[in-house]
Amino acid sequence: MSNVYMAIGAHIGDCELTSGLVLADRALKGDKIITVALTAGERGNPSHLSVAEYRVQKVKEAHDFANLLNGEAIVFDYKDGELPDNEEVRLKVANLIRKYRPKMIFTHWKNSMHKDHELTHKIALDAQFLAGIDMGDKVIGERFFSPLYFAENWEDSESFIPYMYIPASSEAYELWCEGMKKQWFITNSKSFKYYDYYTHLSYVRGALARTTHASSFAVLEHQKRIVSSL
Repeated sequence: MSNVYMAIGAHIGDCELTSGLVLADRALKGDKIITVALTAGERGNPSHLSVAEYRVQKVKEAHDFANLLNGEAIVFDYKDGELPDNEEVRLKVANLIRKYRPKMIFTHWKNSMHKDHELTHKIALDAQFLAGIDMGDKVIGERFFSPLYFAENWEDSESFIPYMYIPASSEAYELWCEGMKKQWFITNSKSFKYYDYYTHLSYVRGALARTTHASSFAVLEHQKRIVSSL
C-alpha cells in the first residue's frame, strides 16, 4: 500500500528545494506526493513580470513540479509577505492533513530571516494538533496525527541542527533536478544560487549519511527519542 508524503512551504519553491529530493524518491517508490504553498511567493518577481503575472507563472511551476512526481500541488490564495496569523489558515491546513493523512509532513524550521517561513512553522504545528483532536465541523473527517519534520533551508539556518538524514537514489536526484529547473527563480535568481546550493548540499548530507544523496531534517526536543535494545 502506498503512503502519502506532504510538504508545506511558505512560498512555491520552498518545499520543492528543501524536501523535493525526498519527495522525488518517494514518488519513484509509488507513494503519493502533496506540496502545499501557503502563498505563491509572487513578490520575488523578476523585472520583466508584474507581481500578478509572476503569481500565475509560479502557480504553474508548482503544478509542473508536482505533476512530474505524479503528485498534487495546492496553493493557497494568501499574498506573499501577508500570510495571516489566524485560525482560518490553520484550519485549512488541518483539513488537508485529515484529507490526505500523510505518513510524514515536511515544513520550515522555527527560525528564519523570512516572516512567512517562521509563521508557516507555527501554522503547521498548530494544524498538526488540530487535525488530531475533535474540532467538531471545523475540521472534516476522522482525526489523524502526522509527524512533522523540519527541512534544511538556507534562510532558516539559525539554530538548525540536522537530526534525521533521509537518503535518496541517484534516479530520484535526477528527477528532482529536472523538477527544480521548472521553477524560474531556482536557476535564474541573481541574489542566490539556489540550484547550486541545494544540489551540492545533497552530496554533503549524503556523505554524512554514508550514501551519495540525502536530505537532512531537524526535530523538536520532544521528538529526540532513540530506543535501543542491548
